[in-house]
Amino acid sequence: MASLPVGPSPRSPTQAVSELQDIARFKFHEGKLEEFTRLSAQCMEIVRTMDTGTLQYDIYFNDDQSECIVQERYRDSEALIEHAAHLGDLNAAILATGYVSGALLGEPSAELRAKMADSEVRLFTPFQSM
Repeated sequence: MASLPVGPSPRSPTQAVSELQDIARFKFHEGKLEEFTRLSAQCMEIVRTMDTGTLQYDIYFNDDQSECIVQERYRDSEALIEHAAHLGDLNAAILATGYVSGALLGEPSAELRAKMADSEVRLFTPFQSM
């Protein structure tokens, strides 16, 4: 009986995973929902017309619209850097509409890590994957 070769799986923990996922939770300040939705529509237009590496940009509201989850996926670190550059000052305006907590999942490049050094976004890197 022949044995199968043993080696790393196609996406083992030792290999870099280029896709990044960003998950943010917004709890809106009183009276800021309308401003958030207006600014988010502008962001969505930027994503659709300018971003080349944004794979997903979805917003999910709770029933009373007091908070939402924003889920984003990027092809790689360069795509996230491009997205941030396209948003410019719009990003600060959106963040001012509420309390925001977030996490970035993936393996960011050294350049992206340096840009995130002062960020409150928590970074989670792969441990195991299929």
